[in-house]
Order: sequence, then C-alpha cells, then structure tokens
Amino acid sequence: MEPLGYLRSAAGLDATFAALADPTRRAILARLAKGEASVADLAEPFTMSQPAISKHLKVLERAGLISRGRDAQRRPRRLEARALRDATQWLEHYRQFWEAQFGRLDALLQDLQADGIRKQVKRRPKKAGSSPGSPPGSE
Repeated sequence: MEPLGYLRSAAGLDATFAALADPTRRAILARLAKGEASVADLAEPFTMSQPAISKHLKVLERAGLISRGRDAQRRPRRLEARALRDATQWLEHYRQFWEAQFGRLDALLQDLQADGIRKQVKRRPKKAGSSPGSPPGSE
C-alpha cells in the first residue's frame, strides 16, 4: 500500500501531464508565463471558439497549472508554478537516472575502444626488415 501523500502527488502528476499533453494547453501556459490574461486574450491566437478555450482552461485549472483571479469585471487567468515544479522534480529524478546510465555506457565504450586498440597492436608484431605496407611473407 502506498502512503497517502504519494497517492495525492501521483494524482496531481497525472493531471499535470494530461494537461500538458495538449499543444493548445501548452501554448496557453506559454502565454500565461508572460503575465496574466483574460479568456478573450488567451483565445485570440487560436482558431477555435471561446467555449473550446474555456474547456482547455478548466483542464489547466483542475491540474492546478493556472488560477482565476478577479479584477473588477475581468477574471484574468494566471500561471501557477507549483504543479510545474512538482512535475519537474519528478522528471529530475529520471534525468539523473539516465545521466548515470549514459555515464556508465560512455565508460564501457571507452574501455572497449581502448581494449580494441590494444588488441590490434598486439596482433600486428613488427618483423625486422619488413616494410609497414608489405604483405606477410614478401620479405
């Protein structure tokens, strides 16, 4: 059985990655990284209806990636970095894992190359009086 905190963070990560899976939602987040914006501002670069944009915004809100503010009659959206930070921390663990794996692979390849060079040198003993380009037995 997993600890309760893990389940909560796993559900949050699932929602974050599901929200990030859509290019429209990623574009909305990129726009909000520059500052808060209204739904109309966010809908402007897309060729979709405002209700369609609102659906994308709801997905982002449920994932905790954006929040809705209140400014008189406006309800601007703003980026919430915590969910992105949690996803980045999760990914960082795997980045470190793969860097270590690639480091071990690099070391293995270097060892294999060094062994191959040593074996080639051992296989070609120089005979006295033979020229480097002449075939064996042509002295």
